[in-house]
Amino acid sequence: MPSSDLKKKREIQFSKFPPGQVPEAADDLQRVEELEIEAKYEKRALGVAYDLRQHTLRELDEHLVDKGYHLDNTLLTKLTRALIYYVEDTQLHNMEAPEKRLKRSEQEAYVKAWEHHPHGDHDDTPPEWREYK
Repeated sequence: MPSSDLKKKREIQFSKFPPGQVPEAADDLQRVEELEIEAKYEKRALGVAYDLRQHTLRELDEHLVDKGYHLDNTLLTKLTRALIYYVEDTQLHNMEAPEKRLKRSEQEAYVKAWEHHPHGDHDDTPPEWREYK
């Protein structure tokens, strides 16, 4: 997997209440290593950039919730967050998976299937009925 696929830029959106969460959360996340933070006050959001091998959005969100911050819980935000969690988990899982071919050749799968598949004359009719005149 190219390292450019592992560089993530996300937005963490906060709820309207309590106000003033963005600067406090930005200060809190500045202490986390290998994480770039950009406060977006007009959107009530934090822009975060990280390497997937070091952090995930789920980890950052859980860190903020544990500290008492209230994330945006609108339906669209929840769906987006769930999709990002799934994609990042899948990418991490795929990084651990071996990249080897399941079959030595592309035709081997078809050869094995052909060997197990009945072919030729497999008529269940008894021979005396087939030659009946």
